[in-house]
Amino acid sequence: MWPSCLQRNIDITSLSNFKTKATTSYYFEINSRQDIDKIVDIVQFIKDKYWTIKNKILFVWAGTNMFFAFDNFDGVIIKNNLSWWSYDENSKILEAYSNELISDIAESLEKDFNQDLWHRFIGLPWSVWWAVYWNAWCFWLEAENNFLKAEVLDIESGQVSILYKKDMNFSYRNSILKEKQNKKFLIKAYFDLSKKIEKYHSDVDNIEFREKKQPSWYTCGSFFKNPSREKSAWYLIEQVWLKWHKVWWAYFSDKHANFLMSDWTATYKDLIKLIRLAQRKVKNHFWIDLENEVRIIVNSNS
Repeated sequence: MWPSCLQRNIDITSLSNFKTKATTSYYFEINSRQDIDKIVDIVQFIKDKYWTIKNKILFVWAGTNMFFAFDNFDGVIIKNNLSWWSYDENSKILEAYSNELISDIAESLEKDFNQDLWHRFIGLPWSVWWAVYWNAWCFWLEAENNFLKAEVLDIESGQVSILYKKDMNFSYRNSILKEKQNKKFLIKAYFDLSKKIEKYHSDVDNIEFREKKQPSWYTCGSFFKNPSREKSAWYLIEQVWLKWHKVWWAYFSDKHANFLMSDWTATYKDLIKLIRLAQRKVKNHFWIDLENEVRIIVNSNS
């Protein structure tokens, strides 16, 4: 008997920006702080049914940077809808629930508070969760630069703890949340915006850059991590002649070669074939392993 809060056999196609057809066996939405308490019951149900929670629980946020590589997820997908944020003009402290879009916050900070430290995050299609999880990067500005602390739920014990910057194990495209996938749930994050901290200075107008250089069709943005500052993923893909290369209706954009694209007819298998082709060609030509920046979710039985 499953918890009454769980829905059965739900279409989740719209939850991934690639819009490949997908369903899930169980589904739950977090709409308030009170709903967080139900996660412990859901976890116990999953343990009883599958004997494990590994690959059986998947959290999904707004602006999700993930690719569903399955027809049906045999487990539970939990959609986070926690949204609210506040900025203290005196202390310069920003607090935000994890489903808030970082681009919307950055835009409002400039418009309403004359605070432009996060200007480069305008247009970045990630939630606060993904920004912290992946240590979001945009023209050498990273989420960790201004990160202060976070409220995090251990989904098995139900305990909420405060993790500070020293606890987060931030590095390029990495954090403790990524390392402990689906074991820790980010409730809220705090950022100190009193000082600009950047790895390298950049004068690129990110808004103009995105409008001219980046496509806006069915995509999750840059698909592969940049192997180095000198050899970016888009450059490597172009050099092996895969820019605008198609596998049916999956293709690398002609505007930005590291943007993996789909139209509404592309299947996850088409996308996987193109991903593997790019990795194989870049490896053979440059001896460089392209690593995913977008998270590929496979069927939990795989």
